[in-house]
Amino acid sequence: MKDGRNTVKGLLSEIKDESELMVDLAYAAVFFADTDLAREVGRLEERMFEQLHELRKIAMLAARSPEDAEHMAGVLEIASAVEKIADAAEDIARIVASKIGIVDDLRKDLRYADEVVSRIKVAEGSPAVRQTLRELSLPVQIGIWVIAIRRGGEWDLDPRADYIIAEGDALLVRGPEDGVLLARELVGAPSLPEPPSQPEIALSDLDRAVDLLVEMKNSAEVAVGLAYSALLFNDRALAAEVASLEARSDALHDELESWVLRAAQEARNTDHLRGLIRLGNATEMIFDSAREMTRLVEKGEELHPVIAAALVESDEFGHETIVAVASQADGKSIRELRLETETGMYVLAVQRGRWWTYRPKPTFAFAAGDRIIAIGPADGGRELDEIVGMQRELADANE
Repeated sequence: MKDGRNTVKGLLSEIKDESELMVDLAYAAVFFADTDLAREVGRLEERMFEQLHELRKIAMLAARSPEDAEHMAGVLEIASAVEKIADAAEDIARIVASKIGIVDDLRKDLRYADEVVSRIKVAEGSPAVRQTLRELSLPVQIGIWVIAIRRGGEWDLDPRADYIIAEGDALLVRGPEDGVLLARELVGAPSLPEPPSQPEIALSDLDRAVDLLVEMKNSAEVAVGLAYSALLFNDRALAAEVASLEARSDALHDELESWVLRAAQEARNTDHLRGLIRLGNATEMIFDSAREMTRLVEKGEELHPVIAAALVESDEFGHETIVAVASQADGKSIRELRLETETGMYVLAVQRGRWWTYRPKPTFAFAAGDRIIAIGPADGGRELDEIVGMQRELADANE
């Protein structure tokens, strides 16, 4: 738990991080068909209910004037949207807990999502043994977050920086595939086998549904990240991008349902197709929650300072930077710079002139003047600044 959890700032930061952990664990439960992880999501949801109750109580006590009440209403609106993200995570986990079933093709495709979840066992004599998570500094060094650790049959869903890694620990990690491979090497886990080459075949209705669901998952993660960034920077342009993503998600959701219904005509057992529909509904709820968070920004209303303070205090926070002329990043692609594994920062969007590119591909090349919105650890933000040539002191002096 963070310090100051009995303050509006501390509680808002806590529920923000906890909702993201719940989503990660829910998708991990789907990927590994792990009912234990699914139950852990339910336990976190119960804890969040208590935190939200405390937050609402403190917020009401803190309002001493109509102006205070109006600002606190905005805080509670954001908290309510975060709660819906947690509800969506529980819906995803319930698919596994209730054993509705998930198609194997979805588990294969989730391995190639923008950010993947992997379970890694620490081998005897590995370099990570007897080191703390702080010493390993995985988010900054290789772009990997340890979201949970299992030791002796028990999950620690909130491993702190002083957690000491031991032989036999099972780490549940999240990050880019390249980072996962580096993490496996660090803890002495065997390399993943290369997937067998598949002959090119026409996509079935089920294949198309699965591809759409993975696309929705990726876009939903971007929408939430942009929503938090819009709140942090009080940026209406970012809020507009969230609205655009949410509108596009409606079309993707309709298309997903259409392909699932077509696949049902050929299927003998439709239980696994119900799982796809449930996942689609939960993912759509995440999009809607991201949009709800940005409505105050869209309207141009003043945000309570506690919102930005809570977002800065959270495990991952939004970072804004600009590419300088002749910097290391000028003319280089995300892949060439290896941004995720070198800094731990995930690029959500890039603004070039009046145009935005959200979730840029690894081949996207930066140009001088590009405005980058990314999320990650605080140290990673500083490293990203160095790569793009952003001089914070000079920029502040000129304002």
